[in-house]
Amino acid sequence: MKMNDVEVLTVALEGDLLKLHGPIMTGDHLLKALGYASQEALRQSIVRNTVPVPVFKMEKRRGYFVLVKDVANYLAQRRYAIKAGGSYID
Repeated sequence: MKMNDVEVLTVALEGDLLKLHGPIMTGDHLLKALGYASQEALRQSIVRNTVPVPVFKMEKRRGYFVLVKDVANYLAQRRYAIKAGGSYID
């Protein structure tokens, strides 16, 4: 079975992110990966339920967490959502 471009990029991104962050991301690394300008911007997105990947809390831990796998998949999907003319498909 041949992998499509999105799957290939997802696997590559996931491998890179796993090496850098382990299986979960939080804090500043999450901000940068998803393109948020600040902690406040991410917090507002969480409150409004508009974060593009599943966000969860962990027992006896502060903050919010996401799986590296979800971030990699989201970034790959967005990369290949670009039309040939350079605009985005929503």
